[in-house]
Amino acid sequence: MSEMHVIGVRVEQPQSQPVLLLRETDGDRYLPIWIGQTEATAIALEQQGVEPARPLTHDLIKNLIEALGRTLKEVRIVELREGTFYADLVFDQNTRVSARPSDSIAIALRIGVPIFAEESVLSEAGLVMPDEREDEVEKFKEFLESVSPDDFKATDG
Repeated sequence: MSEMHVIGVRVEQPQSQPVLLLRETDGDRYLPIWIGQTEATAIALEQQGVEPARPLTHDLIKNLIEALGRTLKEVRIVELREGTFYADLVFDQNTRVSARPSDSIAIALRIGVPIFAEESVLSEAGLVMPDEREDEVEKFKEFLESVSPDDFKATDG
């Protein structure tokens, strides 16, 4: 199992599909996960330090965990089955709750807990970007710095 760092969210064109990019903290592999617009917005807002006037769903979940006196210890991306990623929220007393990785990561960012990916997931879906593609990562980071939450709003079209 490897600890992962959230690089950010990017909208893939022309489908306008958000992709969440994670990177091994102590490794070379990246893990791209295609996610929904709502979760992309939640992750982007948290990364940008934007505090909404009213709690969003992931903020509410954080508040519920705290109000119930529980502690979220970590998030684990545990499986990739037929193109779908699965994650677990791991609480104190080794309580586990299955959740989508996008929701799990949005919650993890708000609470400040580590994110891990099982080796089997990284072996199947992890990507090693050669040095010559390092500029792609830099472009991705630049994109993340310039993106705003409005970029994730659905449009009619």
